[in-house]
Amino acid sequence: MIAAQLLVERALACSNVDDAIVIVTDSSDATLRWAGNSMTTNGIAISRRWEVVSIVRGADTARVGTVSSTSVDPADIEAVVRASESAARSAEPADDAMPLLPPSDSVGSENWDRAAQHTSIDVFGSLAADLNVGFDGRDALYGFAQHRVDNVWLGTSTGLRRTFTQPTGSVEINGKRAGASAWVGAGTTDFEDVSTPSLLAELSTRLGWAQHTVELPAGHYETVLPPSAVADLMIYLMWTMEGRGAQEGRTALSRAGGTRVGEQLTELPLTLYSDPHAAGLEYAPFVVAGSSSDALSVFDNGMDIDRVDWVREGSIAALSYPRAAAERFGASVAVPGENLVMTGGSDTRLDKMVADTERGLLLTTLWYIREVDPTSLLLTGLTRDGVYAIENGKISGAVNNFRFNESPLDLLRRVTEAGATEATLPREWKDWFTRTAMPPLRIPDFHMSSVSAAR
Repeated sequence: MIAAQLLVERALACSNVDDAIVIVTDSSDATLRWAGNSMTTNGIAISRRWEVVSIVRGADTARVGTVSSTSVDPADIEAVVRASESAARSAEPADDAMPLLPPSDSVGSENWDRAAQHTSIDVFGSLAADLNVGFDGRDALYGFAQHRVDNVWLGTSTGLRRTFTQPTGSVEINGKRAGASAWVGAGTTDFEDVSTPSLLAELSTRLGWAQHTVELPAGHYETVLPPSAVADLMIYLMWTMEGRGAQEGRTALSRAGGTRVGEQLTELPLTLYSDPHAAGLEYAPFVVAGSSSDALSVFDNGMDIDRVDWVREGSIAALSYPRAAAERFGASVAVPGENLVMTGGSDTRLDKMVADTERGLLLTTLWYIREVDPTSLLLTGLTRDGVYAIENGKISGAVNNFRFNESPLDLLRRVTEAGATEATLPREWKDWFTRTAMPPLRIPDFHMSSVSAAR
């Protein structure tokens, strides 16, 4: 397998069209699984994926073709480039056409010749040791841990070269006791900041709550959402904050004659933002795109990414626009982030918010979230592994599961309290999005639309 940098240069040298982009991602994955208080499997995998984007320009058009490969044979490079060029010549004109960016002196360019970084099974050393202690306890433990290191090299025919290494890790633990089930998890870059004993202690507490059960009907309940559940809802909101769709009247961020940017959602000073330099939640500070969408453009590859405040001090502050869409609509360029942080709450912890609740629910995790109505951003989904009744500031037992219908936009309009922000792992979107920090939120009337038989 030739070096990724050499693959980029050879593919660009083969190009016979107006512009070309080559993206190479070398990845290594370490995984660890356990079930019924016993380690089951572990392993390491190494892979390469690379993409060639060819651009054929006319007098006032640009046609784009992208072909991906996992081949590690250098003899396949020219065939992939030619296939990309053929796809470009037969493509429809791109509506996001722009000149490719020139070389950049930004961070990520100066270490182009570096070697790829890799993970190893050793990253799970302390996690495995602490789990083995937990296996001797009263609860049946099941779970999965993953650590992945992605090394990205991006090169273009204009001479731009950028590279970045992205470590991503997560651990999830399901516990079962006497028919009850609960879930905890954490996101990480290296597992050094994961306290497995704390996760197991939280799991045991929740399973203890569930030894008494309470049946409740569907309805609207005062609900405390922990950071993980908040993350799942806010991630979906950020994913839908696309400027073009809003401008064209297709989304919940549309309004007559424009968008909802500037609209106040809440009196609480909440700010929802993405920042590639947020400590512990870093991601590539430049655009990497093998294809275009309403939010990203292949023509913007290598462009610097800055912090974007999607909501600032309680008001909608920005929507995502690639360069072409920003120019068309007279907006600022903004790129959807690979992390998401909400600040502006108090320093109140989740347990204090529960203690301050006279009667309500603690809703720990969400599952199977799907969009019902894009014009209002109405979502539906299920609760899973832990809905708990709160009576006079204390957990009185586990509640049956529900189907819920809620819009994250409306939740921000109705939120009455936000607590302390902390790093958290979303349950539903963890396979795609692990870097989040959220506060717990209090919603006075969270809508449980029906009782669910899910366990």
